[in-house]
Amino acid sequence: MEKLLKKRNGKIKLTLRGKEAIAGYLFALPALIGFFCFFLPMVIESVSFSLHNMEVTADGYVLTPAAKGGLEHYIRAFTIDPEFNQMLLEAIKNMCINVPLIIIFSFFAANLLNQKFAGRAIARSIFFFPVILTSGIVLGLESSDLLVQAASEAEMNSDEIASFLNMARFLREYTNLPAGVIGFLSNAVNGIYDIIIASGVQILIFLAGLQSISSSLYEASNMEGATGWENFWKITFPMISPLILVNSIYTIIDTFTNETNEMMSAIKTTIFSDVKYGYGSAMAWIYFLAIGVIVLIVGGLISRKVFYYDER
Repeated sequence: MEKLLKKRNGKIKLTLRGKEAIAGYLFALPALIGFFCFFLPMVIESVSFSLHNMEVTADGYVLTPAAKGGLEHYIRAFTIDPEFNQMLLEAIKNMCINVPLIIIFSFFAANLLNQKFAGRAIARSIFFFPVILTSGIVLGLESSDLLVQAASEAEMNSDEIASFLNMARFLREYTNLPAGVIGFLSNAVNGIYDIIIASGVQILIFLAGLQSISSSLYEASNMEGATGWENFWKITFPMISPLILVNSIYTIIDTFTNETNEMMSAIKTTIFSDVKYGYGSAMAWIYFLAIGVIVLIVGGLISRKVFYYDER
């Protein structure tokens, strides 16, 4: 409390830290109001659905307690449904492959875009353009039957070319790399398009962080005879490490909740197409808890290496 208030001329006033705290609460207030008034009631209702069997009637819906103490749907997901565990493991596997690649690519791209060159503003717009293409109406058009058919035809016509560019086969024949490394590299090459599409927001965040680093740090380092490589590891990387944590958490959640994620599609199909609200809600909560555990683990590991610079 003493850090937030100070006494001057017999009057109690807010310190700079206190003013920043109040500004932070005011900034978060709309989100908190929306959470408690709109989001939290739906979360509670979703938990109730997962513990009950729901029957839709002409007057609304009727909930009856699920068997086995309300855990019937959760037990079914793990022990009866042959596809749920497979889809969950596949989603985690894709996350483990895509998240590091997206973070590395976006960090590399942000460093390039932070350099001074002609047409820098246009280049930045081009890297953010995929974010616009994967949102709203454009996303709906991308998933339409016409574009899906065209993409399928293009994929069929490219089979012969792909046979000559099979990264996994090339690495197996001409290198001694472990099978796990070969699989990771081949998936990275095959998923270049998806990686670029998913990197727009991360590039902007990294770019903002790079531009916030004081030039005086680099000037002092250069006067001491430091090389560009040393500047990167001693200044750029530590200063940008908090944003690596932010982007990692964002990318993990974005990867798990992406429209193309098979698990998300299965949950939507179960709830809205098969009209199994109880089982679908249980699937969603298991998926949510799995995401939460992974986010906590990754966040805990990365936060140990994060460097926070305080100018005050």
